[in-house]
Amino acid sequence: MSKTILIVDDSRDLRTMVKAYMEQEGYCVLTAANGKLALEITHTVQPDLILLDLMMPEMDGYEFIRQFAREHDTPIIVLTAKPDENDKILGLELGADDYVTKPFSPRELTARVRAVLRRFAKANADSELIQLDGLTLNHQTRQVMVNDQLVNLTPSEFDLLAVLMREPGRVFSRMDLLERIQGHAYEGYERTIDVHIRNLRTKIEPEPGSPTYVETVYGVGYRLGVSR
Repeated sequence: MSKTILIVDDSRDLRTMVKAYMEQEGYCVLTAANGKLALEITHTVQPDLILLDLMMPEMDGYEFIRQFAREHDTPIIVLTAKPDENDKILGLELGADDYVTKPFSPRELTARVRAVLRRFAKANADSELIQLDGLTLNHQTRQVMVNDQLVNLTPSEFDLLAVLMREPGRVFSRMDLLERIQGHAYEGYERTIDVHIRNLRTKIEPEPGSPTYVETVYGVGYRLGVSR
């Protein structure tokens, strides 16, 4: 069964172009001109992935993520023409999984889409239950418990924690983690890992400023602590 992709962008030309490329890849494609219309679509159709512009009229991408992520864990790839890295980082902090900067090549975009969908499908198919030092991660339900309290993670945060929990004590570089959770590792995108780590810590650490689960190994990367 083909996956459904929702394209949300106020540019009709871009929606038409991306829709054509995605359909060539065999995806079922829906489109919306702004976040408000996109939310209406998701009330009746559950897309497998969303390609989301940030700057749109009526409801921008940031507000769409805020509202949509309250009830869904659908992966989101942000499409942004804004050169300021802070805008991309904000999208990730709100719950997006990846971003592509406009103008982008259709080949790069389709590669990102395939990678995110493949990663999400693999995680959903894995029924492994991992328990460690008060953390419980269930692949089948995609739920995480911290000391028996359920925490709400985005798809990228969940997959990042799963990578770290499978090999506690192992140090992963940012590029290693990008490859593991996104299926690719592009130079210049390492900062996305720092954002996901920061968000993850606010949700699972008793004191995010002094993390005891997800540790920083300065000059190298991150690891899951094995002694608490």
